[in-house]
Amino acid sequence: MNLQKEILKRRTFGIISHPDAGKTTLTEKLLLFGGAIQTAGAVKSNKIEKTATSDFMEIEKQRGISVATSVMAFEYGGKTINILDTPGHKDFAEDTFRTLTAVDSVILVIDCVKGVEEQTRRLMQVCRMRSTPVIIFVNKLDRDGKDPFDLLDELESELSISTRPLSWPINMGRKFKGVYLLYNNELNLFEANKTKKSKDVVTIDDISSPLLDKMVGSEDAEDLRNDVELINGVYEPFDEQMYRAGLLAPVFFGSAVNNFGVKELLDTFIRIAPEPQPREAVERVVEPGEEEFSGFVFKIHANLDPKHRDRIAFLRICSGTFERNEFYRHIRSNKKIRFSNPYNFLAQSKNVIEKAFPGDVIGLYDTGSFKIGDTLTEGEEIHFKGIPSFSPEIFKEVINTDPMKTKQLEKGIEQLTDEGVAQLFRQNPGNRKYIGTVVELQFEVIKYRLEHEYGASCRFDPVPIHKACWMTGDEDKILEFSKYKPKEIAADKEGNKVYLASSAYVLQMARQNNPDIEFHETSEL
Repeated sequence: MNLQKEILKRRTFGIISHPDAGKTTLTEKLLLFGGAIQTAGAVKSNKIEKTATSDFMEIEKQRGISVATSVMAFEYGGKTINILDTPGHKDFAEDTFRTLTAVDSVILVIDCVKGVEEQTRRLMQVCRMRSTPVIIFVNKLDRDGKDPFDLLDELESELSISTRPLSWPINMGRKFKGVYLLYNNELNLFEANKTKKSKDVVTIDDISSPLLDKMVGSEDAEDLRNDVELINGVYEPFDEQMYRAGLLAPVFFGSAVNNFGVKELLDTFIRIAPEPQPREAVERVVEPGEEEFSGFVFKIHANLDPKHRDRIAFLRICSGTFERNEFYRHIRSNKKIRFSNPYNFLAQSKNVIEKAFPGDVIGLYDTGSFKIGDTLTEGEEIHFKGIPSFSPEIFKEVINTDPMKTKQLEKGIEQLTDEGVAQLFRQNPGNRKYIGTVVELQFEVIKYRLEHEYGASCRFDPVPIHKACWMTGDEDKILEFSKYKPKEIAADKEGNKVYLASSAYVLQMARQNNPDIEFHETSEL
């Protein structure tokens, strides 16, 4: 099988947004148009009439939010599409940041009513750091929202990226009539339809054609002509190279819940989005077309199927061909591992695969061998860069409330923190365990999963910790500092020493008084 041909077929991207912008709904509708599912249920804020395909954890179904990255694959237009649907909720931002290391491009979903929101800015910062190509989908056009030109100005000023609309709405809310496709002169007329695919597309060779007046009315037709003239005069023509460099974001308008504007987005995406790209490792840049296999683990999920207590490591393939039942070198442990049942995914549905190629994301059954950031190769010593760990914002001590279930609690805490949505710090003597998260909701999720997946019971008591800082520098100075402040020193899961600073002032003084030690608020696993 031709490796280069397989690489050129693949498109691997993440869908990101602020909570409730419609990201998971859009993901489901992409699957609908890709033929992976035949009908779709409407996803509503904090209520799911029919659970979204990509939200399969019980707590996600109850709360109506995505709290874990879902991986889905399907074929469309001769391409193999790999979607990574990320958590929109800010409490699970770290999982999203890590997931962005495994994609080649991004679709950013914007609510036309609310525009750019806090989490949108944070996610775009990560995309800009990596020069990740971004397509913007302005969603919920069936509601009265901000003026489209105002939205474009807001996107450019708030997200520091140039935009170029490739479709344009005809009104909004109850007066919404459809979108005009600027790149191929087609008119897509709107009809509210939450379960089927819209096919009502009219080709208009010339925007001045009387056919446009007949389809949308003379007043709206004239407004559209004026808008298109302004767009062509103000915005530069779409430049695919600028898009691929992460400098220009094409913009589409639509209503994901009504399946409207989704096909146009998908058709353009497979045409312009990049195939699998080179990956930077500590040792060198790894090209996807290299014959030897390599890949890295960017996520671990325990109990994907609660009935079987399985642990799945999500592996992004970077080069070569992965083959079932072949032995590969696990770089960190320097052991050879064989995988008899590697999977690809359609959300919670798993299929055993024989081969996988660069750009693919596969699931590997894990008995505890993997950690986030681990590399698999055919033998070469490679360590892929850019999988970060951030200092948590909130810290709580784990208190066991059922001593009879101590083993279950230990196992649950170990496995759930392996997933990367929370961090575990151990402090000796006393074997005190602290969980660090970004915001409060993660503790609720961990407690729920400990109870329902492991049968363990605990409570989380707040502790006065401001930041967790990894220490590097003079080893003797670090040892001396650790002996001087034993109650403020802990170890992360890798055994690295971490300084638990009680306040910003205390951290500032530690930095001033210990110039031979660097205190890092970010670590790469």
